[in-house]
Amino acid sequence: MERNGNSASQKYPDISVVRTFEEVLADPKIDLVVICSPNTTHFPYAKAAMLAGKHVIVEKPFTNTTAEAQELVEIAQQTGKVCAVYQNRRYVADFLTMQQILADGLIGEPREFFAHYDRYRPDPRTYGLWREEPLPGSGIFYDLGPHLIDQALVLFGMPHFIRADIRSMKAYSRVDDYFDLRLEYENLIVTLHASMLVREMGPRYMLHGTKGSFIKSGEDPQEELLKSGQMPDSVTWGMEPEANWGLLHSEVDGKIVREKYPSLQGGYNLFYENVYQAVMNGAPLQEPPEDGLKVIRIIELAFESSKKGCRIPVE
Repeated sequence: MERNGNSASQKYPDISVVRTFEEVLADPKIDLVVICSPNTTHFPYAKAAMLAGKHVIVEKPFTNTTAEAQELVEIAQQTGKVCAVYQNRRYVADFLTMQQILADGLIGEPREFFAHYDRYRPDPRTYGLWREEPLPGSGIFYDLGPHLIDQALVLFGMPHFIRADIRSMKAYSRVDDYFDLRLEYENLIVTLHASMLVREMGPRYMLHGTKGSFIKSGEDPQEELLKSGQMPDSVTWGMEPEANWGLLHSEVDGKIVREKYPSLQGGYNLFYENVYQAVMNGAPLQEPPEDGLKVIRIIELAFESSKKGCRIPVE
């Protein structure tokens, strides 16, 4: 579906293109609808698609409110349709590597985790202009927050308390372009941060535990490879160069080590392989709508915390 223009047909001449969502729903040959349209459409499109008998993949944010997210969870349960949230950042080299480090106990018990999704974009957007319009789901927190929040929840589960500072830093901004979110656990503090005014990047992730630390800089290569037109069809897809490996400084088997730790291989394609197995063979879905609901709940509580300037319990 392309509402305006013909870029899809120009890039893929053999595909069929429609102008309305109703045409997509009316096509009996379509089993799965991928919803990557503006955030205001995620809920109504996903709801309509499942009620029309289609499986869905919903781009993040899953919805704009917890009430909408809960309704999609219930519709998926009632219809038996797959409703997957596209959390592709579970399939990047740095996150997969940190999962392994935690599972192997290489830093002991985790006590602090810092995750940054910073950029330097001081000027207004020239594309995706709706993201900077004061609409439901707009702003950097709904855009980048779901990535970092989902990663934190996968690694550590739901926090006990949260404290957030969400604001606009750029003079022209009509939506938030900065956030600093603190998730508090019993013996762990998680800090998730994003800003559009960071020209010199620091570490992307810092993981500190009772035995040591893991520090990771750089960006997973997959997004830039896709933008350049490459496809994930090689055995080296998603592999980071050694120069981008993180630093492990810890005590392992009674010895102090300080060395580069090889990054695991990433692969966005793993998400789609799981969805295929869920649709065709009833396999368990790795990114179910319940996970999307948890992320949106944290987002709503964070906005409440920022507005009130206080610590908020997570019930």
